[in-house]
Amino acid sequence: MDRRDEVRDFLVSRRGRVTPEQVGLPAGLGTRRVTGLRRSEVAQLAGVSVEYYTQLERGNVRGASESVLDAIARALQLDEAERRHLFDLARAENTRGATRRRPARHQVRPSVQHVLDAQLSPAWVSNGRGDIVAINRLGRALNAPLFEDPARPVNFARFRFLNPRASDFFRDWEATANDTVAALRSAAGKNPYDRELTD
Repeated sequence: MDRRDEVRDFLVSRRGRVTPEQVGLPAGLGTRRVTGLRRSEVAQLAGVSVEYYTQLERGNVRGASESVLDAIARALQLDEAERRHLFDLARAENTRGATRRRPARHQVRPSVQHVLDAQLSPAWVSNGRGDIVAINRLGRALNAPLFEDPARPVNFARFRFLNPRASDFFRDWEATANDTVAALRSAAGKNPYDRELTD
């Protein structure tokens, strides 16, 4: 799906679920053609022009300031996850067309590996995608099933969701799965063009 379509669908769906009564506006006379708020009502609540809000709802969020996005989020009564999603969509649109360089491979300095090796407990370093980029011997032993998977780089998210052994390996699979999804979404919001993360 095109990013502008994603922005449009998100804003239209959120506008459709908020009624005038919920935001303290009179319902008005006659039949409403929309189930939720009108564009003009969202614009009024957010303190922007109807034309500007219409452009935003058409997916043109490039250059929208944080204060405008905050005002739109308040007008549409977005919860925290929805607000973050709106900001992530805007950030992705603002970076569209920017140089899309391949992210650098994460490698640790030798001193970091020395610190890991000196630990008397399992220790490792992973990146935002969940790739293990450095690990000590005890960490490798603890996470042995991940290293038995032939796919490289060794990745917690891939193992957790695609390897049938994961449900036995993780004590609380549900909680770790939710944490993994949250971390991946956060990484995707920061770098929407990371092809390895998308894949």
